[in-house]
Amino acid sequence: VQLQASGGGLVQAGGSLRLSCASSESIFSINAMGWYRQAPGKQRELVAVIRSGGSTNYADSVKGRFTISRGNAENTVYLQMNNLKPDDTAVYYCNVQGYSDPWTSQNYWGQGTQVTVSS
Repeated sequence: VQLQASGGGLVQAGGSLRLSCASSESIFSINAMGWYRQAPGKQRELVAVIRSGGSTNYADSVKGRFTISRGNAENTVYLQMNNLKPDDTAVYYCNVQGYSDPWTSQNYWGQGTQVTVSS
């Protein structure tokens, strides 16, 4: 299974971007889908997560500005980012936690997409 993230780019502060992530194939079951980010010199951090039941959690720094959602297509997840700030500049990674079969848990990662916010 490969996760393909897209939608990153260069945007001015206050602008918006929408990140997309799709799985290359079906996943047996999914517990959660999320977005993480890693800025230069910093650790990777959770940005937002959506669980199979629909509940969501966000990093405090993005609450009220970012929205995570699942697509109608199987195994897709989006991150709508509004009012972007220079501190949001990072490589964004999508993540899926689930099972490839009834017995084997998996933690899948996408390749990352660069988001750069200019001041």
